[in-house]
Amino acid sequence: MDLASVIHYLAFVPAILVAITGHEFAHARVALWFGDTTAFDEGRVTLNPLAHLDPIGTFGMLFLGFGWGKPVPVNTHRLRHPRADLLVSAAGPGANLLAAILFALPLRMPPLMDLLYQFDLGHGAVLLFSTIVHFNLVLAFFNLLPLYPLDGSHVVQNLLPLNAALRFNAFSHRYGQFILLGVILSGYVLPVSIASLLLGPPLDFVEALLLDSSGSR
Repeated sequence: MDLASVIHYLAFVPAILVAITGHEFAHARVALWFGDTTAFDEGRVTLNPLAHLDPIGTFGMLFLGFGWGKPVPVNTHRLRHPRADLLVSAAGPGANLLAAILFALPLRMPPLMDLLYQFDLGHGAVLLFSTIVHFNLVLAFFNLLPLYPLDGSHVVQNLLPLNAALRFNAFSHRYGQFILLGVILSGYVLPVSIASLLLGPPLDFVEALLLDSSGSR
């Protein structure tokens, strides 16, 4: 592994920690706001990454290109609002989008970037912040796919009329995991992965809005 690969890998690790921690913390915190203490009781309303990392999922992110955090337990019967499950589900991707915006902001502050470059920190800052932005966007858009057990399936279910939601829920729980696995594995057997086809356009568009002409030299 050459030096450039090591540097990129070192930027990838904090990006994973920021994205997963923010994602799972947001689920847990919003659930607590609406009255469900399940995640709180298990110590998940915290910004400590160790509370949210799944060993196998983290290994997959680092070495296989896909993975997951430790799912936040939510008892929907404890939620005090009929739309609370929708907000809890959307909170994770929403937190990732917010993190992407926040970490892109320093790259659009010329005085700050000029100062970092004066201390030979500019290139490192661009690499680190842009990697964090990219990974947060990937996690946000991937989790919005309407496939069980991703957040998107819960979001869609909560937006549908009752009868349609029940049918979608039954189909999603029966077939969603298999479809999701096929989407993930398609990149290993097809010239272009289904995930790239679905996520590439919105990901590239938002990432360009946040990062184009920001901080790089």
